[in-house]
Amino acid sequence: MRVLSGIQPSGDMQLGNYLGAIRKFVTLQHEYDCFYFLADMHAITVWQDPAKLREQTFHIAAAYIAAGVDPEKATIFHQSGVRAHAELAWIFNCVARLGWLDRMTQFKDKAGKDKERASVGLYTYPVLQAADILVYKATHVPVGEDQKQHLELSRDIAGKFNHDFNAPDFFPLPEPLIKGPGARIMSLRDGTAKMSKSDPSENACIYLMDEADVIAKKIKKAKTDPEALPSEAAGLEGRPEASNLVGIFAALSGKTNDEVLAEYGGQGFGVFKPALAELVVEKIAPIGAEMRRLENDPGFLSGVLSKGAEKASAIADPVVRDVREIAGFLV
Repeated sequence: MRVLSGIQPSGDMQLGNYLGAIRKFVTLQHEYDCFYFLADMHAITVWQDPAKLREQTFHIAAAYIAAGVDPEKATIFHQSGVRAHAELAWIFNCVARLGWLDRMTQFKDKAGKDKERASVGLYTYPVLQAADILVYKATHVPVGEDQKQHLELSRDIAGKFNHDFNAPDFFPLPEPLIKGPGARIMSLRDGTAKMSKSDPSENACIYLMDEADVIAKKIKKAKTDPEALPSEAAGLEGRPEASNLVGIFAALSGKTNDEVLAEYGGQGFGVFKPALAELVVEKIAPIGAEMRRLENDPGFLSGVLSKGAEKASAIADPVVRDVREIAGFLV
């Protein structure tokens, strides 16, 4: 089975990226044929400074490797380095239907009220996402709740291509992969909002490259409520900030929320926050240190990405050649 996933190089990697995605990538590489890419083509659906985009691409590659993704086990590459993604995306643009894209809620969320000024790429990027997956005939995709709709679109496009061109089973219908520990990390300033690098508060987000004292300061300032921690997870209902901090502790320690609360239930945040800060520093600071070392060696990172793009192209290019023939193009 083949797994594919990627992250856009449009901001610094933070704790939510690590616990929600990258840590899972590390686990999956030992069980599947994994392709992890830097989604630079997706990133430019909104304006990106070219120099910053290149810098951020190296930044995420460093995060993958520092967190434990092994380039010898998994294929790490930049999306734009494999031209087959773009070619298959155009063919899929002619297979997908406008009504399907009109139902994509993420475009509405990202474009907001000014959708007339949004790029065409922002509207059609779920089609490129389908090409990302299917150009490798990936069978499984690790997805969060916000991407399930796009995976369904990938399945619809694959099915319609197979049907329209009388090529049954040419493309697999990719399945969501819900396996291993995962966590939805919320803002340290608002337990109802996802942790995001775009949050205006500098204390809302823990970045993988934050120094130990910065991490501790952010956790100390994290929003809480006046109540002591409950003795079991059911008591966290209606307490989003408390639930978020307990969830971070559980995710990093490999425990359940109930196990964390068995230890800290009945105690206040004056006790829990220092313990959480110590744990986050223990787990995240070494990753940040290794990221800094890797970013100081762009030649190494460039080599990893180039080698990965060559390996990915060796699989993707024959798929696109077959698609061209099936579609009636001169090959």
